[in-house]
Amino acid sequence: MTRIIALGPGDPDAVPATALAALDAADPQRVMAPPLPDDLREAIGVNPAPMADPLPDGAVVVATDADAHRIAAANPAADTLPARHALRARAIGQRVGELAVVASRLRAECPWDRVQTAATIVPHTVEEAFEVAEAVAGGDVDHQADEIGDLLFQSVFLSALLEEDGHADLATVARGQADKLISRHPHVYGDQAAADAGAVVDIWEQRKRAERPDEGIFHELPPGLPALAYAAKAQKRAASAGFAFPDVQAALAKLDEEVREVNDDPGQHEVGDVIFAAVAVARAAGVDPEIAVRAAAARFRERVEGAAHMAAEAGEDFESLSPGAQLEWYARFRARP
Repeated sequence: MTRIIALGPGDPDAVPATALAALDAADPQRVMAPPLPDDLREAIGVNPAPMADPLPDGAVVVATDADAHRIAAANPAADTLPARHALRARAIGQRVGELAVVASRLRAECPWDRVQTAATIVPHTVEEAFEVAEAVAGGDVDHQADEIGDLLFQSVFLSALLEEDGHADLATVARGQADKLISRHPHVYGDQAAADAGAVVDIWEQRKRAERPDEGIFHELPPGLPALAYAAKAQKRAASAGFAFPDVQAALAKLDEEVREVNDDPGQHEVGDVIFAAVAVARAAGVDPEIAVRAAAARFRERVEGAAHMAAEAGEDFESLSPGAQLEWYARFRARP
């Protein structure tokens, strides 16, 4: 059986003793590796052969944690040291650590990064969060990975600023988040039961309220949130106190009521009530309203542009047509195979 041995993050002084012991017991003729730094080769006391593709049966592959994880993913039958779940965690740690090193260097050497503060960075953080939402709505997984990386760097950089001021560093931030998630998931880490996703949300909100009893029902409700996100968060807070529609049908009934009222008075108040009721339907159906509306807007844009293109192919100027004629082209584009 092929064996993959992880050597740590790449620091010659941090090679695990278990990896060294496994290498001592391995047949030197079977040891191979992707390119390794000379100092790491020296630290492990082995001169591995270049990687073969495919890996021969019985090969012993040595690599840094991140490379070992990648190689293991491509060879699911291979044995790994450490076990795959631990290797995954170590590989993540290596790559996030490398990103933290990049952030530190940029902070020290880049004129733009040197002058930033948390206040000047946060607008970029908000922008990156919206770009992640747009990528998710678009369904392009490569684009999602790229945008998630941009958002991850925002967290890394903001943590570096905290560390400079003598507060929490990235490790403390990550540990605090892990502790919080464990505390708020007693149905996973404890003996509390949760029958469905809605029950999980209720447990989460109840735990948050118990941790912060003086903040009331609508705690942590930033006024700067986008309107749909603000509405959804306000409804989530109310639901944690038991004030919520019991199911989608009840939420739809309220939406129907609000639509009837907006027919009589299509002003800001009633229109707002319709949108707020639609957010409640989304929540009851387990749909994120922000992502849903962004996806709907993207579909609308695609359809209008498609209708204009179809009209142009027929020799008509879409922008010069009457609204009724434009709607006809819109309907034709929607009805295309």
